[in-house]
Order: sequence, then structure tokens, then C-alpha cells
Amino acid sequence: MIESSNSPSGAPTRRDVLRLLATGVAGSALLPHLARAAGALEGGAVPRIDRMGLQMYTVRAALSKDIEGTIAAIAKAGITELEFFNGFGKDVTWWQALLKQHGLTAPSAHEALPKTDDAWKPIFDRAHGMGHKLVIVPFVGDDYRGSKANWQRLADRLNAGATLAKAAGLQFAYHNHDFEFTPVDGTTGYEVITAQTDKDLVKLELDLYWTVKAGQDPLAIMKRWPGRIVAVHVKDAGPAPERKMLEVGAGTIDFKTILATGRKQGLKHWFIEHDNPTDPIASITASAKALKAL
Repeated sequence: MIESSNSPSGAPTRRDVLRLLATGVAGSALLPHLARAAGALEGGAVPRIDRMGLQMYTVRAALSKDIEGTIAAIAKAGITELEFFNGFGKDVTWWQALLKQHGLTAPSAHEALPKTDDAWKPIFDRAHGMGHKLVIVPFVGDDYRGSKANWQRLADRLNAGATLAKAAGLQFAYHNHDFEFTPVDGTTGYEVITAQTDKDLVKLELDLYWTVKAGQDPLAIMKRWPGRIVAVHVKDAGPAPERKMLEVGAGTIDFKTILATGRKQGLKHWFIEHDNPTDPIASITASAKALKAL
């Protein structure tokens, strides 16, 4: 057993770990664990990925045919967290039982922006039933795009929804595509959303593919808004100019640096996604394998 250290938290410091390694106390099964601890403590490095998320939109076609079989295949692929976007006609109790059967959790959900703020209540009630901690607006139509004024109206709606979410004990966020970065009236939709919403209430789910597709640098966004990005969508991008959507590891995005940077700033979830995979299960299996290798 490792004795208490002199660190404020009581956890072993890097010096403690190296001392134990040097004295040979780790000449047993403890050795690999202590070695990993030493590496993790080096320069504030984050530990290896120990969980894996999936945005269920990736497997929507398979779910529409066979929910139970698809969920079993998802778990087999190494997925541990699900981000919902649809209940596929099943109620909360049914989903709870199925997720428990396969050791899955559902920390997040995509929910369309309702027509009125009063309509958030049943959405938040459902989120609580499913065990969601994070409710994310994934997309907006033309009513909230095309002009600075429209994006400002969206910012107001997001602030209102986030205030209600906080009162309901939930975290609120916005997910981007590429159109948020289109120049409009001397700014962009993303600039309006990030600058004119409460940074403590309206968090961000950064879709890494769409961000790169739009010619933006995810690391620059993380640097500008530290602590605000709580989730990311991970899918790869081929070379410019096409930027074809690919499985993780098959393209040009530096996921290792991006995830390490984000996790140091409070990034909690990384959800694999592919909008139109040829073989959904093969796609998520390949992406999960690549992420684990990081």
C-alpha cells in the first residue's frame, strides 16, 4: 500500500512514485500501475482515455430496424456512453433497462430548440428520466441564420434555455456545424453565440469535423474559450479542399493534441459520430479503436 504523500490532496506525487520505483517496491504487479502514474504526472499529462462515447445518429438506420441488436453491437465495439437524439418510440423505463443490461450510460442528448421556452420543461423531465446531465441544441434552421440579428435572437434563446436548464439541475450546450462560421454582417454566427451567451450557462459541444470543414482551428477555439467546451464530436476529415468525412484516424485531424488540451480545460465527453457511414458498426468500431490507441 502506498503511504500518504505530502501533497495537499494526499495523493502520491511524481516524486513519491519515482521513489517507490527506485526502491523496488514495485517489483511486483504494482510496477505497471506506478509507471503509468509517473507518466500521467509528468508535465500535467492527462491519463489515457478510459471511456468512449457515441452520438446515436451514426447508427440511426440500424436502430430503426433492430434496437436491441444494435445496442449490443455498440457495447461490443467498446462504447460506454451514448448521446441520444431520438427515443425510437420507446419510453424512458424501456431504455433504462436496456442500457443497464449492456453497462451503458447516457450522459447527453441532442434536443431541438423548442418554439417557446415553456416547452423546455418536458424535455428536461425526459432528460432526468434518462439520466442525461447535458442537454444540447444540435442545429438551427434559417430563422436563426443569415444575419447578425438572427444570430443574436438565437443567443437570447440559448441564454433563456440555459437558465431554465440550470434551475432543473442540468447543463446546457450548443453544437456547431460549419454554417456558424460563415461571415455575416462583419461577424459570424459562432462569434455571436459564444460572445453573447453566458459562458457559465451555455457551454459548447465542438464538432471537430465541421469546425475543420469550415476552415477553423479547434485548438484556437479552445484557447479562446477555455473551460467552455464540455463535449466534442470526433470524426475525421480528409485533405482540403473536399474535407471528406472519415473515421477517426483515417484523416488529418490531430485528435491526440485536441483531446489532451480539452481535457485539461474541462472536456468531459467525446462522442464518435459519422453522419453517413457505409457500415455503421464497422465505422464506430474503427473510430473507437483509433481513439483507444491515443
